[in-house]
Amino acid sequence: MVERIIVGPLYTNAYVISTGKKECMLLDPGADPHEILSRLEILNVIPTSIVFTHGHLDHTGAAQAIIDHYRERDLKVEVGIHRSDRPYLPPKGKDTNLALFEPFGAEARHTFDALYSALPKPSFFLKDGDPLLDTNFTVIHTPGHSQGSVCLYSEERGVLFSGDTLLFKTVGRTDVTGTQFPVLELCACHKNCRASAPHWCAAVPGKAKIRLYRRQLRDWDAIPGPGIGCLSQELPGNCAALVCGGPGKAHHHPYPPPSRGRELKRACAR
Repeated sequence: MVERIIVGPLYTNAYVISTGKKECMLLDPGADPHEILSRLEILNVIPTSIVFTHGHLDHTGAAQAIIDHYRERDLKVEVGIHRSDRPYLPPKGKDTNLALFEPFGAEARHTFDALYSALPKPSFFLKDGDPLLDTNFTVIHTPGHSQGSVCLYSEERGVLFSGDTLLFKTVGRTDVTGTQFPVLELCACHKNCRASAPHWCAAVPGKAKIRLYRRQLRDWDAIPGPGIGCLSQELPGNCAALVCGGPGKAHHHPYPPPSRGRELKRACAR
């Protein structure tokens, strides 16, 4: 079971991923903790872990409130992030995240103020090539959108959760504070992906209208972000679904309001 919850002013995708009969992993809970908690109650699952694909505030902002909620019920929720994105969490998390927003002016600072709340400290770190806790996911380190960006790949489920590394027709922006690389021009991503990524890929974009895109990777146009090269070496041909955490157009703000649908469940129901 995979459930998508669109949260916050940047329309971030949070994901509820079942790991047991009544247990789940929560991926990128960026905002709106009450909405996320309500959905968890409806699904009758309890998160045993929260995992961040990267440390940016729009992917982490609701985590502490969710942890506190379950702590009141004597339930512990583990928190995982790549070590390179550790500065986005306490004690430096507020200043590190604020530095991402300040170059974009007053409107961005208003978005920061709307998103920011207390952030959790990590209890474990994600490492490239390692299994993710007791799940069937493997961590792929894909630096670019942030130093510690990761993707989570499950061969058994045939699905890749890409955070803001891979988006529909593009990748997450790499021109913000704390990234390694400048924005690159659009070009065909088959130069990096086609050799070992799936021949057909169901792509569910994040901060945009929900559609199920099926097309050959050779037809994709994308920024050849540095993280893409990491994925090209990791993904076998049986990856059936690509689940993105970011917008269809990575460099345009604000994002258009998303619609909701059932395409993700059909793509990921394995």
